[in-house]
Order: sequence, then structure tokens, then C-alpha cells
Amino acid sequence: MEASKSCLGLLRRRQCLVPTLRGWLLLALSFAALVLLAAREIHPFLAVTDPVPGGVLVVEGWVPDYMLEAAIAEFKRDHYTGVFVTGIPLERGAPLSEYKNYAHLGAAALIKLGLSTNDVRAVPTGLTSRDRTYAMALSLKHWWREHQMAPTKVNLITGGPHARRSRLLFEKALGKGVTVGVMAIAANDYDERHWWHFSQGVRIIIDETLAYAYARVLFYPPEE
Repeated sequence: MEASKSCLGLLRRRQCLVPTLRGWLLLALSFAALVLLAAREIHPFLAVTDPVPGGVLVVEGWVPDYMLEAAIAEFKRDHYTGVFVTGIPLERGAPLSEYKNYAHLGAAALIKLGLSTNDVRAVPTGLTSRDRTYAMALSLKHWWREHQMAPTKVNLITGGPHARRSRLLFEKALGKGVTVGVMAIAANDYDERHWWHFSQGVRIIIDETLAYAYARVLFYPPEE
């Protein structure tokens, strides 16, 4: 049997090139540089701010109070026809709260912080176990239909790295006739420039990176 063949002729021995110590070092340095570049760029990529002033302002009701205050400032700065607050049922403390849905809670907070009841509308979504952002956007679309509204411009207020995924899912839900802008409000519990130094930043970036990849590649809107 030839030395280059074995296992009844099913395998063949061939030469291959492997990196030297210098080659492995270069590969390691290149990989480290890519990781560092990704760490610096992933947060700005996810926390996109690309507003479309005018039209209507949409706020995700789960955002904390300081983000609601930023939404009020944005509403007063530009000419919006109204503020719509989306949300799902509260996941904790609902029996102790007057408001059972983040949409109603967020709308009430906006009014308490200074907006008029004529400007704010709560658009609640029922309990859903998956694709919650898309479900909230779809509820908003249906609410507009029921109230004979057809906005063509939407400016979405949401939190930090959630922004790019939220805009993508709102675009999928609202359809091609609606231009969706987004404003990512910076978090106050970690430094966005050095998010990897904070457990909260690491959790959010990992979660939102995976969720955005799923929304971009694997998510297909169900038929209405």
C-alpha cells in the first residue's frame, strides 16, 4: 500500500501549511484589533439617532422617567400632532398599580410631567411572549386605522441600543407608506463610551446584538 494512502484507499495524506509562531502572533493581534474595533463601534451602531421631526411622536412606555422627560422636550421642540405611548402589560407590581399596562403608565407619567391630555394617547398591547416590539407597533397601526388616522412620519423615542431594532420592527409593522425616524436616549446607569466596563452595559449590548441579528435575518412578519 502506498504511504500516501490509508484506510482502504479512503484517506490520502497531504501536506498543509500551518502558521509559525510569528504567524500565530499576527493572527492573535489581528483578532484583538477586530474585537476592539467591534467593541468601540457596536454601541453607536445599535443606539442610532436618526430623527424625522414632525408627524407624530411615539414613545415606548417601558422607558424610565428621564427618557420620558427627553420625549417631552422633543415634543415641545418640534411640531408634532400628538404623542402615542406603546406598551405591554406590566410584568411586575400590576396588582399594586393603578395602571396595568406600560402604555397607560407611560402616558400618565407624560401628563404628570407636563403634557396635555389632548396630546397624549396610550396604545396598549395585550400579553405576548415573543416579538413584543413588533406587536406594539402593530397595535399602533391598528389603533390608527380604527381612529381613521394615517400618519406618514413617525419619530420613535426609545432607550439607547434598543433603537436600531425598534426602528426596524416599526418599519416592518407600519409598512412602506410610513417614514420611521428614531431617537436613542442615552442610559444613565452606565457609560456608553465604555460600556464593557459595566455589567449593565454588557448585558444590554449582548442582548440587543443578538436580538437585532434575529430581527434582521430570521424574523418574518406574520400575516395580518
